[in-house]
Amino acid sequence: MVSNTIQFIYQNKIVKLKNPDPNRTILDFIRSDLKQKGTKEGCAEGGCGACTVVLGELKNKKLIYKSINSCISFLPTIDQKHLIIIENLSQKNEKLHPVQEAMVKFHGSQCGFCTPGFVMSMFAMYKNFSNFSNDTIDETLSGNLCRCTGYRPIIDAAKSLNLKNLNDDFKKNEKKIIKMLSKIKDRDIEISFENKKYFAPKSLKNLKKILKQNSNTKFLSGGTDLSLEVTKQRGEIEKIVSLNSVKELKFIKKTKKFIEVGSGVSLYEFQNIIKSYYLDFYNILKRYGSVQIRNVGTLAGNIATASPIGDALPLLLSLDSRIKIQTSKSIKIIPLSDFFLSYRRTKLKNGEFLFSVQIPINKQNHFKAYKISRRFDDDISSVCASFNFLIKKNIILKANIAYGGMSEIPKRASKIERALTNSVFSEDTFSKAKNLIDEDFSPIDDMRASKNYRADVAKNLMMKFFYEVSSQKNFRLNS
Repeated sequence: MVSNTIQFIYQNKIVKLKNPDPNRTILDFIRSDLKQKGTKEGCAEGGCGACTVVLGELKNKKLIYKSINSCISFLPTIDQKHLIIIENLSQKNEKLHPVQEAMVKFHGSQCGFCTPGFVMSMFAMYKNFSNFSNDTIDETLSGNLCRCTGYRPIIDAAKSLNLKNLNDDFKKNEKKIIKMLSKIKDRDIEISFENKKYFAPKSLKNLKKILKQNSNTKFLSGGTDLSLEVTKQRGEIEKIVSLNSVKELKFIKKTKKFIEVGSGVSLYEFQNIIKSYYLDFYNILKRYGSVQIRNVGTLAGNIATASPIGDALPLLLSLDSRIKIQTSKSIKIIPLSDFFLSYRRTKLKNGEFLFSVQIPINKQNHFKAYKISRRFDDDISSVCASFNFLIKKNIILKANIAYGGMSEIPKRASKIERALTNSVFSEDTFSKAKNLIDEDFSPIDDMRASKNYRADVAKNLMMKFFYEVSSQKNFRLNS
């Protein structure tokens, strides 16, 4: 079944939009069509949180709430979801929602421009958690910026909601919303608007069919990067093929040797899986972007974008990750290190897409990752480094080192790796090897950092890795 109409829930009603503009954002729809002005545009790139809204969607017959950046989310992606904006939070008899009451009580607003975004982020937290740790609150609010109130009263407002997840109107209407969402049938979406087309197939078979019939398409996964072609560059994307609804791409497979992550899995889902294997990977992902970004962004999308400063890429490279590429006829598996050709260029050919990512599991290795940025949360890296070493009897048997921000592509430090392999794990060894950074990389000067700064940081992170590993309780240096 194919439809040219998207359907979603708004104010407890099913809304139908026939052939909407696939380049239009959810934010524009809210402000222009719904005439609701509480949701703001601050940055148009998902960095400030003023545009935050919440989407409810069915997962295993349960309603899950996700905060997203509406300024970089294309309108068709709202299909089969429940749209909740700041104006919808008021309860019966125009009573404030508990989240709104908390913001008022703790004086969490001054000019008010950013306030709706903060409230919506807190609302998603309020609906998804019954107990809010300080870490949960910090993570929830990391994608929302305020320039006048200060964060302390906002954090205090969030803390006051702890263990107060009572039956608000959304809880009371939950069964009704689930029933309404269930009425919206699974079907392929094909939209035509002027010279633009949008495809959202439900199966891998139908996806292949679309790609065979349409050339020069752009894939939409999370869209956190693709959407900027419209919102920041003021361009148009003529053909978009969404991977978000393809059921065969939404999987996480765990074996004794590797974790395989389908290209339809969000970063937020992935981070909770990788945590038990590589804690540093989890910690970097929490700084990769806001909850709003990670709710929609994907690991495969991060790879396919091929940004030299994509935070996950150095980590995946150091772990010897492999990727599965879906061609028109079959799936081919290649090392991730062979995937990147030059700036924003990869081995993907027209009509091909990433099927999944395979991450090897080796708990014997010493794995660490570091991100250097001007702001701790939700900021672009100046340098990102990852180290994956196998050390036995004080000898380095394997040395995998990868950097982001040091080249036009994320890549391994091959000369340093060769110099370290089969060497003694010592301060002197690392002190000598770090100077090969200048042979492995030629970093650039830009607004985030100078080339000299990047080179110095890269060297210092090598030493940081040595000192941290050598200081571990279960690690012994030979005397």
